Amino acid sequence: MALAKRYTPETTAAPKTTKGSLLYLFAVPLFLSVVLALLQTNVKAFLLNGIGFVLFLGVLTLAKKGFAQEREYKERTLAKAPKVPYKNIAGILLGVVTFYTAYVAGGAPFAKSIFLSIISIAGWFLYYGSDPKADKLENLGDISAEFVLETIGEAQSKLDAIRTHMKQIHDTALHQKLSGAMKQAEAILQTIQEDPKDVRMARKFLIVYIDGIAKVTDSYTQLEEEKIDDATKARLHTLMGEVQTRFEKELERLKGNNQFDLDVRIDTLKAQINH
Repeated sequence: MALAKRYTPETTAAPKTTKGSLLYLFAVPLFLSVVLALLQTNVKAFLLNGIGFVLFLGVLTLAKKGFAQEREYKERTLAKAPKVPYKNIAGILLGVVTFYTAYVAGGAPFAKSIFLSIISIAGWFLYYGSDPKADKLENLGDISAEFVLETIGEAQSKLDAIRTHMKQIHDTALHQKLSGAMKQAEAILQTIQEDPKDVRMARKFLIVYIDGIAKVTDSYTQLEEEKIDDATKARLHTLMGEVQTRFEKELERLKGNNQFDLDVRIDTLKAQINH
């Protein structure tokens, strides 16, 4: 097995806010046409342009979901193709919106409207591409890729719940310890994806510890933070410190196994060359 890569979540942050931003420029003319029709008290134009604007908002919503699915698919070593092709649906809907605004709302000739619709769909798929179709499920020997994905998905959903709870936690020291534990948990998940041979042992560790943190943070947020006594807070700080230490050891164990596996492969290769 290859050595696990260093987990760097910052490297994939940029695309989250940039991809698809160009689409909002196309919403501006539609919005202005609705406002203009309203100012002119042109009810028919207001309704027709309003329907076009709403349809385009549907394109933006579907595109946002599609881009998010694609980004998650690319970031993960093991992943299933999206069940719902939101990006493809958005591209087709864009063609429908283009035809509607040209022919119905704009009164353009039918042939020209169809042509513009086809051009918009072709431009969409040429620029943004289509949704991923193939599952990224490598041959893992006696370990089911679905089992690995299930384990990672279960752990990730609990991490998301903890992050939601953290937004309500204002204790700076506790928040920092939780943030550190979350980064270590993400690093463990990434290591498992790159080398899933220890997933059975890691599964119990992940589910027990992450589920435990999720339950603690949930209980914490159910109370008024300022009314929690100092003794309880101190115990919680100590517990989070112990969790961080345990996560560090588990990450070292996983990466240590990778190093051991690499050493074995090197020794095997040397023996083959010598013979």
